[in-house]
Amino acid sequence: MKNCWFITGTDTDAGKTVATCGLLQAATQRGWRAAGYKPVASGSEMTAEGLRNRDGLLLQRYSLPGLRYAEINPLIFGEATSPHIVSQAENRPITAQAMSAGLQHLKKSADWIAVEGAGGWFTPLGEDFLYPDWVAREQLPVILVVGMKLGCINHALLTARAIEASGLVMAGWIASNVQPPQYRHQPYLQTLIHSLPAPLLGEIPHFTDDQAISSCGQYLDLPESVRSATY
Repeated sequence: MKNCWFITGTDTDAGKTVATCGLLQAATQRGWRAAGYKPVASGSEMTAEGLRNRDGLLLQRYSLPGLRYAEINPLIFGEATSPHIVSQAENRPITAQAMSAGLQHLKKSADWIAVEGAGGWFTPLGEDFLYPDWVAREQLPVILVVGMKLGCINHALLTARAIEASGLVMAGWIASNVQPPQYRHQPYLQTLIHSLPAPLLGEIPHFTDDQAISSCGQYLDLPESVRSATY
């Protein structure tokens, strides 16, 4: 599938979900049947319909209508901790096969998919199983969300190098204002534009509530199709 992208961040709370929602909005506005996919989520609340993760619900809101929550987020855990820890505690292993099966199922309905990771790039999913292992298995081009704050340049450059070391294509990056822009915001932004090996797809303002997320698609460009990756 040509338009299937993996969204990672410089850290937890870098703004991955807001950026993914924005990309889904932008893709929908351009006529794609867009869907978000959150293979693994931890930190969820029990509802009348079962466990629900906030990020998964937001992705469902901005995905094409009619998708069930389980299609968006098939592997869900209650405790807000690293997925490999809670899955081991609950004796529910996270497998690459299950993650891939959910993605293949979603491709039957959608023709533009944004896959949101968990935490940062090297989030462990099990013993000797890191998130980038699965991304490499699926050969997904990567979009990096940079949480714009002190330390973000180092985190962004390290993550970009790790993505390239995994043999994957970094298709673009997004500046996410996880806090109000600080005094040196523009020099930070220009340094990242100069240093990162992929184009800036847009800058998302600092949002204070979920309602504002509904407009974030206007700030983003879609990444171009990456020919060098295998789909």
